[in-house]
Amino acid sequence: MAKLDRVRNIGIVAHIDAGKTTVTERFLFYSGRIHRIGEVHDGEAQMDWMPQEQERGITITAAATTLEWQGYELHLIDTPGHVDFTIEVERSLRVLDGVVVVFCGVGGVEPQSETVWHQAEKFRVPRMAFINKMDRIGANFVEVVDQVEKRLGARPVPVQLPIGAEDSFTGVVDLLTMKAIVWPSGSEQPEEAPIPAEMVEEAQHARERMIEAAADVDDEVAERFLEGQEIDPKLIRQALRRGCVSNALVPVLCGAALRNKGIQPLMDAVVDYLPSPLDVPPMEGTVPGAAEKVVRRAHDKEPLAALVFKIQMDQGRKMCFLRIYSGTVQPGLEVLNARLNKKEKVARLLQIHANRRERIQRAGAGSIVAAMGLKLAGTGDTICDPAEPIMLEPIDSYEPVISRAIEPRTLAEKEKLDFALSKVVDEDPTFRVKEDEETGQTLISGMGELHLEIVVDRLVREYRVEARVGKPQVVYRETVNGAGFGEATFERKLDEEMVYGHARVRVEPLSRGSGLVFENRLPAEPQLPPTVVQTTMEGLREAATSGAASGYPLVDVKLSLLGITPKEGLSSIVGYKVAAGEAFRRACREAGSSLLEPIMDVEVIVPEEFMGDVIGDLNSRSGQIEEVGFRGGKRVVGALVPMRQMFGYSTKVRSLTQGRANFTMQFSKFDVPGG
Repeated sequence: MAKLDRVRNIGIVAHIDAGKTTVTERFLFYSGRIHRIGEVHDGEAQMDWMPQEQERGITITAAATTLEWQGYELHLIDTPGHVDFTIEVERSLRVLDGVVVVFCGVGGVEPQSETVWHQAEKFRVPRMAFINKMDRIGANFVEVVDQVEKRLGARPVPVQLPIGAEDSFTGVVDLLTMKAIVWPSGSEQPEEAPIPAEMVEEAQHARERMIEAAADVDDEVAERFLEGQEIDPKLIRQALRRGCVSNALVPVLCGAALRNKGIQPLMDAVVDYLPSPLDVPPMEGTVPGAAEKVVRRAHDKEPLAALVFKIQMDQGRKMCFLRIYSGTVQPGLEVLNARLNKKEKVARLLQIHANRRERIQRAGAGSIVAAMGLKLAGTGDTICDPAEPIMLEPIDSYEPVISRAIEPRTLAEKEKLDFALSKVVDEDPTFRVKEDEETGQTLISGMGELHLEIVVDRLVREYRVEARVGKPQVVYRETVNGAGFGEATFERKLDEEMVYGHARVRVEPLSRGSGLVFENRLPAEPQLPPTVVQTTMEGLREAATSGAASGYPLVDVKLSLLGITPKEGLSSIVGYKVAAGEAFRRACREAGSSLLEPIMDVEVIVPEEFMGDVIGDLNSRSGQIEEVGFRGGKRVVGALVPMRQMFGYSTKVRSLTQGRANFTMQFSKFDVPGG
């Protein structure tokens, strides 16, 4: 194990097709971890090891690996760019100390780039940017840097400038050393050279701007800059590192990963600018069952605190990916699952390289490893020292927005299908399985068509289950149109005992995205028993899980409990619960209700000549065109479209544009159809 200050836990994140996996493959190759570069388009990338990834040329699951560079140990996670697998990015960012955000030199800041950027912002993860594909037609370094500043609200600081662009891209100018780094034709090793004469002035201006940014976070650099003194590159590098670690600035580099240009300087920059586990704040948590805050510093001598950030099935056995924040883990160690308050034993400890594993005997603070034997653990669980328990903040999940009915081809396979689905649920927090009580159908829900397609493909390949999948079902919601009042009395004889309850309820609409608000507006007098009030509110909450009209969950509504009338000699907790539910239904009927459907935020990037066809098609799908703009020489059409209209859209948009358009779609809001 390297010393902690020589460890980097980093991720590669980006929009789909910006070149994340291509960059990762070069990291592996130049560090000596692999001896032949595998290309994504050939289905041979080391990190895209799933058959589904190799066939589609996309990353589906976050793959981890460990490599060495210049005496530093890099734990690296390559993440998916497709919005359907955004949970893979979210849970990876939760445990990483720094990320390299890859931008396409032509496409610039694309929709999923913004999503991953804001996910990193949420966890305060330091970022550096790599502008890839500088050899592509339409690549524009300055334009992309400008977009990072304006669209992401960041402070990008180029530490390199590209030499040439498109076909003439040959290398970069290093603004710290003021030397050119070029890759001669046919060579993969960079060579130093003087800066081309026509770029000297531009490089000097860019260097000044870089030093200004460094001066803002370092007084010594500021002093020397103001006095006009020559500043040591080492001093500038330290200042930029401080700025990057504190999220004050974002170092920007560039290259063309597919042509093997710009990777070695990028790896140097990862070591130079991104934090080690010692540079990030100590991990804070709480004592389970108490509000008391506790802190764990990144040190092997501290009590164990680790987060399970991903579950993967390995030949039917559960493998837990851990980020160890403090303490050490060895095979045979007894640990506590803080969420369940149950002890388990670590059977085996593994170092991961994509889908290959290597047994290790110990892992310390700052490591990312996999453990076998933790049968009860789930995504977001804290594994800690039983003597000094700690609960770390769990990982947020996303609610699925698309469902399909699934059934086995034969009744004999039903048990096999249920087992396989339970394993996939263990792995994927955004995948849900439930049985529809009314129809008896098994419904699978996920983040999009591709997500569910991959799950079904895995059921066939990995679990040998043949399953039929029905037409997607959209998950609707219900809301009320206006204010409504409901009053109900429940009085019935059950098992020789009179059951009584009475409640008055008011419902009123809230603005979109407000969720459900419950309010206790009972008068101060008469004083009612707390259990009666609590149970009546519970009845109201339960009733709201299925709206009064169509039975879909209620949203954007305020529910107020106005009154409970007790009856002398009769008091039944159950009665009040039933009365609250009936009063709620009557209030909803008086208010009137509407069905809300999921509306998707769709962005289509399309060549100019096909734009009219794409807009016409979106309009025919009840789409509301929000914006039409330019990006990287293509037109960008942004629209809000009901999800039920988007099934099969990928095939349609390909046929409309001769396969030259691509689109992204993510959930925007629930709204009234056509609203």
